[in-house]
Amino acid sequence: MFFLKELPTQAMITRYSDEFCPDQSQKIAQRLEGLREYSSLIRKLDDYFASHGLSQLRFLILMAIDRELDREWLYASELVSRLDVSKPVLSRAVKKLVEDALLCATKDEDDGRAVTLALTKKSEVLLKSILSGYFDILTTSPNLE
Repeated sequence: MFFLKELPTQAMITRYSDEFCPDQSQKIAQRLEGLREYSSLIRKLDDYFASHGLSQLRFLILMAIDRELDREWLYASELVSRLDVSKPVLSRAVKKLVEDALLCATKDEDDGRAVTLALTKKSEVLLKSILSGYFDILTTSPNLE
């Protein structure tokens, strides 16, 4: 993860931007500040999820399934594309969620190779209990406009 506690000086930014992207030093400084702020936010979220036995990816898997309006499940392959993660990474996260009884994995009746993933009562209760804190972090973290 990208994290800068101390940003480069404006002189350093100007020196490099003059060489690699003339007249862009202000934009680069703004982007670096944004990267620092958002990496700080991600750290806060990571800590929050860890305090509830989740990772950010496991939380996002639960949320992706929870936001479905027309059905109460998703195929694993749909999660791969919606979350932009590799199949192996998703498989490990799903396995952990199933082990923790936060997901129910079922072979699809029409295609035995496909697996449907659904929330359990335990994961629904967990989501309800942590969403308030999640949104609180998103809305109260400073300088994220």
